[in-house]
Amino acid sequence: MERLVKSGTPYAEHARALRREPVTVAGTTFDWFDAALPREIADEINLTAYEIVEHTDERRAALIHALDRLSLVHPEGFDRVREFVRGLLWVGLKPDVRISSLTSSSDPALPYVIVFSDKASRHIPPNTVSERPSPLFLAENILHEGTHQSISFHVLQYQVFADRYSSRTSPKIEIRWRAGQGEDRNQYWEIDRAFHATCVYNQLLRFRRTEMARIDLTPDERACFQGSYDEGLQAVRYLMRELELMREHFTPTVWSCWPACATRPTSCSARLSRTERRRVKCSGTSSHRTTTFGWSPPTTLS
Repeated sequence: MERLVKSGTPYAEHARALRREPVTVAGTTFDWFDAALPREIADEINLTAYEIVEHTDERRAALIHALDRLSLVHPEGFDRVREFVRGLLWVGLKPDVRISSLTSSSDPALPYVIVFSDKASRHIPPNTVSERPSPLFLAENILHEGTHQSISFHVLQYQVFADRYSSRTSPKIEIRWRAGQGEDRNQYWEIDRAFHATCVYNQLLRFRRTEMARIDLTPDERACFQGSYDEGLQAVRYLMRELELMREHFTPTVWSCWPACATRPTSCSARLSRTERRRVKCSGTSSHRTTTFGWSPPTTLS
């Protein structure tokens, strides 16, 4: 995973081409990139409509606050980010582009790097948008993308899908909360994409539950976390029910603990973590963020 998937160029060669500003939090230094986005990278991860934004004092303060929040309040989440994230791309749409901006993104084609925009300080999935920006929402989106990267890496340790499964021929699951967003691929997900989202949502629900127990939230932050928690819980339950109908596409080891995930996710992860680890190659590819998917016990679903 240390080479760009499409071009085969070592990641480090592209990383060296970018100027960077070090951001150090809790003893960990992240590279906050500050340069024109090289064409090779933009093409690799579908960012041709975006450019790296200016490093302002306001953005710097928000970024440090977000990472600091993760390290102090969500130490397990910060450990995940620290392990699987090295570089940060804060981007914005180019002036002549007229599309809706991404909130955050990651792609194993560019390992150890996550992408986010100003929108990441206002929007948390699936549909919660705040009138006021908050570094806590940015913290969640950083964790969100770090989790995507960690799951991609962990597929090398756990066989999740049946041997003949392929994203290219996968049955589709309708994603009701994406209806009306203009692209079929956003409303109908492959099994691996739905499984990936289920793992990430469980991590985010845990993050939101921890935040709601805090006394230092603003009323707006609390309302957003509560609303997104309620909505996210329904999304996870829906995805789990739909995936249960697709059990033949999973390995028996994964499926043996899947029903417990809906009510006792910790026991599900613990059971899987005791099974023998097998290194596998995923037979399919997906256009959504990752081309490989996996299960990352014990924290992804707990």
